[in-house]
Amino acid sequence: MTQARQHDQLTKYIRVTGNRHAKFVEFDFAIHDPTLFVELILPQQAFQHFCEINHVIEMTEVQQAWNDAQEDKWRYGVEPTVLSQVREHLDQEDQS
Repeated sequence: MTQARQHDQLTKYIRVTGNRHAKFVEFDFAIHDPTLFVELILPQQAFQHFCEINHVIEMTEVQQAWNDAQEDKWRYGVEPTVLSQVREHLDQEDQS
């Protein structure tokens, strides 16, 4: 199997992080592993074309929650638990 064919068979994920109907669409894009993504911004038409040619699927709520929890862990140094998955931490500038 060629490398190009192998690449086409990998699942490609998106997660819209901004307003889907704005002039520019902010989104996360991952290939094969939804936890390893890049943040992208494209004009509306380019975003639609990007999604069509890459045959993307939306990340599930579980995948999105995992990514959010990992971001909190990186940002605040706190691992989420089953009892506390909510973002309860304040940014340093918010603390008095």
